[in-house]
Amino acid sequence: MYENLLPRFLRYVKTETRSNPKSETTPSTQTQVDFAQTLKKELEEIGMSDVVYNETNGFVVATLPSNVDKEVRSIGFIAHIDTADFNAVNVNPQIIEKYDGESTINLDSEGKYTLNTKDFPNLKNYANQTLITTDGTTLLGADDKSGIAEIMTAMEILIKNPSIKHGTIRVAFGPDEEIGVGADKFDVAQFNVDFAYTMDGGPVGELQYETFNAAQAEVTIQGKNVHPGTAKDTMINALQLAIDFHNQLPQNEVPEKTEGDEGFFHLAQMSGTPEEAQMTYIIRDHNREKFEARKALIRNIQEIMNQPFDHERVQIDLFDQYYNMREIIEKDMSIIELAKNAMIELDIEPLIEPVRGGTDGSKISYLGIPTPNIFAGGENMHGRFEFVSLQAMEKATDVIVKIVESNAK
Repeated sequence: MYENLLPRFLRYVKTETRSNPKSETTPSTQTQVDFAQTLKKELEEIGMSDVVYNETNGFVVATLPSNVDKEVRSIGFIAHIDTADFNAVNVNPQIIEKYDGESTINLDSEGKYTLNTKDFPNLKNYANQTLITTDGTTLLGADDKSGIAEIMTAMEILIKNPSIKHGTIRVAFGPDEEIGVGADKFDVAQFNVDFAYTMDGGPVGELQYETFNAAQAEVTIQGKNVHPGTAKDTMINALQLAIDFHNQLPQNEVPEKTEGDEGFFHLAQMSGTPEEAQMTYIIRDHNREKFEARKALIRNIQEIMNQPFDHERVQIDLFDQYYNMREIIEKDMSIIELAKNAMIELDIEPLIEPVRGGTDGSKISYLGIPTPNIFAGGENMHGRFEFVSLQAMEKATDVIVKIVESNAK
């Protein structure tokens, strides 16, 4: 049933599809357009119907018609095409068969970069499994090409095995999730399902329906630069104001000091001169009231810092990015129970916990299609130490098939 899963995945990850946050096009890179067209052709070849590439939003969408004579809820499965902000050119995946769960894996020939159980104790979970790793020079791209491969393989299994009963299924592969804008233009009317799942989680068993509420703050600070030798009572150093701004935020509420449902302020970028400085913050919290309080604190600091000056020197462009999808999904938990029970039937322990991040499902849920997130298998994502287990991808494929089969009963 899985003979095409690994070759399909290897083919996908060798195709460069990194997104570009500075681009003003949709998708943000031409490589994503090209890959979407390749996926469109493959969907047609395996026998999917109504295969369309949407030039407005960059999603390729396809349908597997129902094969039951009763009305059941329609389901969507979604994965993203792009990879994260790390070298993604010339991905050269390595395959380690029957990994023993203990040995150090040399990623590069010199042994400069290794996967070892001291730094990555999660390796111990993969004894006797086949691992796909990087060669130490790039990311792998299992986020989210494992999800694409799993959805494609599951559709192929259902088409080849019509005895497996299912309602209408739609799939969508889209761009720019890693830069936070992929679902902004998602066409809910075109997708037209009752609910959906993103296949974009990590280790086996993950089932997530709670994400951060998310905002971004672009802070611009205007200084007054004069010669330092005559600067007394005249210079306004934008870099010093930037430091003062940052130091007024809670110093322990940062990503490196928080976990679980604890929110944070994250200084993601900082640059400048005494004349002008820029900072980019991302603001995250699962709780909506605390989220709003974090944004209010940013504004309060701005107001306080501007008071000594004759004009506004601290300017902030503050905007929301996405919201906690739990507020939508908890209105009908049957779709969580469906996925949970599918995992249990497959002897997979469901791991239901909040996502310390977001997915396309966050935005799609608020657009009108409840869309929780299911594991795709990847570990250590977004860098050279990324890996995925073939057996994990097989289990994710099984979960897709079991969900649609259970839904049709």
